[in-house]
Amino acid sequence: MTDLFRIDSHKYSYHPDHSTTVIDYVTNTQDPVRRNAFRSQHPKYIELSPVGACNHRCTFCAVDYIGYKSIFMDLAKYQASIDSMKGKDCGSVMFAGEGEPLLHPQIAEFVNYTKEIGNIDTSFTTNAFMLNSNFVESSLHNVSWIKVSFNGGDRHTYSNIHRTNPSDFDKVIENIRAAVTYKNSKGLNTSFGLQMLLLPDNRHSIHDLCELAIDTGVDYVVIKPYSQHRFSKTHTYENIDYSEYMGLEAELSQYNSPNFNVVFRANTINNWISQNNDRYCHCYATPSTWSYIMADGSVYSCSAYLLDERFRLGNINDNTFAEIWESEYRLKHADFVLHQLDIKECRVNCRMDQVNRYLDSIINKKIQHINFI
Repeated sequence: MTDLFRIDSHKYSYHPDHSTTVIDYVTNTQDPVRRNAFRSQHPKYIELSPVGACNHRCTFCAVDYIGYKSIFMDLAKYQASIDSMKGKDCGSVMFAGEGEPLLHPQIAEFVNYTKEIGNIDTSFTTNAFMLNSNFVESSLHNVSWIKVSFNGGDRHTYSNIHRTNPSDFDKVIENIRAAVTYKNSKGLNTSFGLQMLLLPDNRHSIHDLCELAIDTGVDYVVIKPYSQHRFSKTHTYENIDYSEYMGLEAELSQYNSPNFNVVFRANTINNWISQNNDRYCHCYATPSTWSYIMADGSVYSCSAYLLDERFRLGNINDNTFAEIWESEYRLKHADFVLHQLDIKECRVNCRMDQVNRYLDSIINKKIQHINFI
């Protein structure tokens, strides 16, 4: 079974109009027509953290340096920004971030307004502890997918890595099972998946995780490598040798079926292993293809640089997203990223790594004999 959701790849190639605008700008940043088109085009994808707080303290957390602050995004300010984005290329918002998104008491309103008023698809990366019936019944029909961070196939491993009470393991399974049952009863298209960050601490429980996922009725399990965040206080897993784990892809294929898929992120692991050999030299995805909005309303061009003022574009509590994104300041920032940023500073296997590889292959003509289609 193939990776139907392109989790170990990217889907930017399905948006040729958007990528053409980016490529046109990158190849001639001073052309006023191309510059204006780039300025007015919104990111195709936005990650947003409605809450700064989190009820777990995962051992691998990349944003521990932010401090898990109890900040809750203002719904009205968010809605004003969604209004400003209508018809301006943005196709999706993923609720995730430096906190647990489902902790926001108005999260259903966030989702429903985004989809029903903004005509923008929504999704979640969540620990699912607060995936309750109120949210499921009011908003699941407006959610494209939910990926649950679930980093242990048994209670002991799960609680040790999530650094929470073992009872959370049972609660999350109960929530997922109930949500999948509701989805099926209503004929909804929402996809559900579990995601395990592959660590020496949970390797032994990976088969238990796959069996548990099948039992709960989710669509897939993702197995992905750890990537060290440059600001994180956590360095426990910094030097994992993932070449030792590559045999797992074939081993886990036994669980694949027409209704279930194990997505072992081999491409991502191989990119990590070969990072010094074939990595691109410039980031083309920032600030063009995506953006990140923190719980306090701050808009960043890249989630790997949260709290780095060089990447902060503004705040939706002061200006709408459209005003921030279409500003002269964002254009100046784009010039900085393209001409001055040394990507050796950047996180390896960042969120836009695959998109950058795709854009780099086009801009720098790395694919040979392209006319032989």
